[in-house]
Amino acid sequence: MAMQASEIERMIKEGLPGAEVRIEDLRGDGDHYAAFVKYAAFRGKTRVQQHQMVYAALQGHMGEALHALALQTSVPD
Repeated sequence: MAMQASEIERMIKEGLPGAEVRIEDLRGDGDHYAAFVKYAAFRGKTRVQQHQMVYAALQGHMGEALHALALQTSVPD
């Protein structure tokens, strides 16, 4: 069963408190999303480490209920 954008956003925000999160449904099918995550704790981390933090917040749903996620991470200005 596919995940809703609101559920993805909720999980990321709960796992990364204070993060700014925007989710886009790329195809309108509820199966392919883009996530834009801005989080102060990303500072000093590699892009891979940042993405691992987001995946951890998704609690194992990546690759199962969540089929495809294009992920962009950044730190606040």
